[in-house]
Formats: sequence, structure tokens, C-alpha cells
Amino acid sequence: MVEKNNYDEPAFDPSESFPFESPETITETKAPKTLKGRLWNITKLLLKIAVTGALLYYVFSKINIEQVKALVSQSNPWWILAAIVCFFVSTVVSASRLLSFFKSIDLHIGWKFNLRLYMLGMFYNLCLPGGIGGDGYKIYLLNKRYKKPAKKVFWAILFDRLSGFWAIGLITVVLVIFLPQLHIPIVLPWVIFLAGTAIYYFVVYKFFNDYTKHFWEAHFKAVCVQSLQVLTILMVMISLHHEGKFAPYLSAFLMSSMAAVIPFSVGGLGFREFIFKYVITEMFQMNGELAVVLSLSFYVISAIIALLGVYYVFNETKLEEN
Repeated sequence: MVEKNNYDEPAFDPSESFPFESPETITETKAPKTLKGRLWNITKLLLKIAVTGALLYYVFSKINIEQVKALVSQSNPWWILAAIVCFFVSTVVSASRLLSFFKSIDLHIGWKFNLRLYMLGMFYNLCLPGGIGGDGYKIYLLNKRYKKPAKKVFWAILFDRLSGFWAIGLITVVLVIFLPQLHIPIVLPWVIFLAGTAIYYFVVYKFFNDYTKHFWEAHFKAVCVQSLQVLTILMVMISLHHEGKFAPYLSAFLMSSMAAVIPFSVGGLGFREFIFKYVITEMFQMNGELAVVLSLSFYVISAIIALLGVYYVFNETKLEEN
């Protein structure tokens, strides 16, 4: 049976958590905040909003707004709808990937509960500054309800993220074949990727052996997740009637995806657009307006799906319903 909430305990504030912070700080009872602590939290929030705003201002100052409007106005809504569905499927697979890592530490939770918790975490990650509150919330809740050590849950979530980075690397290496303008020998990225994979697995096997039980299963799902998200961007490009090369934009998208976890912005917003546009215009000398539209479209699509998790913010008991 799942342990029910004790509503007499102090509430958890996901805006104060960070996935790479010591897990013990997530589960301990927090003392009342001092005025200095509150001011520091407000300052951090304002700094993150300022960084996000500055990056977006810089990006939009470097593009033609009228061209952006023209691109958006000609989009095909049916392809956009298909992109939203595709992203939702990627979310379901992503939740399943995390469940594989949970199984590795003998944390057996129902797939419905896991999916709902994942959606709630997505909402926190998207809407809270830094895009990291959802991970801290999962650690807190699973430690509290299942009595699973916070460190084990922490490492499961961290490896879940690392598997995503690994999958991005794999797909990027594949796309290099279609990017002759980079003037990179095709074999070189593969040598680097395979060597990195070997080192990565050796470290996990040597020092985190528990997490290798479903290691390759989870990483296969990670490839599926990233492939579905690449397909999401592809559908958006089709909706915009793009007739040129696709590979540069897909590669730029993968590079910018890592910006979503940067803890100095609001949900990765700003950093993603900056990186996307920089790669497209500086590395590939292609359409910066299209890059910005694609990046913002992906943010909006992810926001639409993440908003499904808001229901569980106000109805936490519904998380565990059959």
C-alpha cells in the first residue's frame, strides 16, 4: 500500500530544490526562513528572469520580426497538432524510461502513478525558474511515501537525465552524415561517441552497479524519446512549409535541448533560443528567423503538455488513483 500524505508535515517547496544538490537537503525539515533568506530567493528569481529576458531581447533584436510573423501565419495547424501528439508520446516514453531506473533500485511504483508524477514534475520544471523543481519534488515524494533513500532516488533521476544526453549525442553523430558543411570526417564523431559510451558505462558499472540492471533498456527508451522530439521539430518545420535542408536545424535543436536544464533561466527559455539561433546562423549560415520560430514552437508545445500536470498541483491525492 502507498503511504498517504501527512498534511501536518511542512509543505515541500519545489522552487527551492536542485537536482544536483545534496539529497538530504530535500528531505529534511526546514527551519523558518529568515528575512535574509527570503531576500536571497527573491534576488535569485529576479536574476533568472533578467537573464531570460536579456537573452530573448538579444535574440529578437537580431532577427526580422516581420519574417517571424509571416512564418507563423502560414503554419499548417494540422501538422502542429501532429507535433503536439508526437511530443506527448515522447513524454509517455520518457516517463517509462525513468521507471526503468526506478526498477533498478527496487522502487516499484505503478506506471499510472509514475506518469502522473512525471507530468507534475514537467509542470514544475517548465514553470519554476531554472527548470529543476520537478526533480526535487520527485525525490521528496518518493522518499516520503516509499521510504526509499533519497540518494538512490536522486541517482536514478540523474542517470535518467544522463541517458537523455547520451541519446542526444548518438542522434547528433548520426546527423553529422548529413552535414558536409562541417568538414568533419564521418568516422571521427563515431570514435569519440563510442569511446565516451565505453567510459560512461565503465564508470556506472564500477561505481553505480545497481543502476546497470535496466541500463540499456532505459537508454534505448532515451533514444526513442529524443527521436520523437526530433520528429516533433520536423513536423513543425513541415507545418511551416520548409523546403530546404532539415539536418542543420535538427542538429541545432539537439544542441539547444541541453539548455533546458541550465539553472540560470526560467525553464530554459532564452538559452534554448540563443543557442538554436547561434548554431544556425554562425555555424550553418541559415535562416535565423526559422530557428527562433522552431525553438519557441517547441517551448509552447512542451508547455501545453506540461500544463496537464497542473491538475495534480491542486489534487495531489489523485496521483495514486487507479
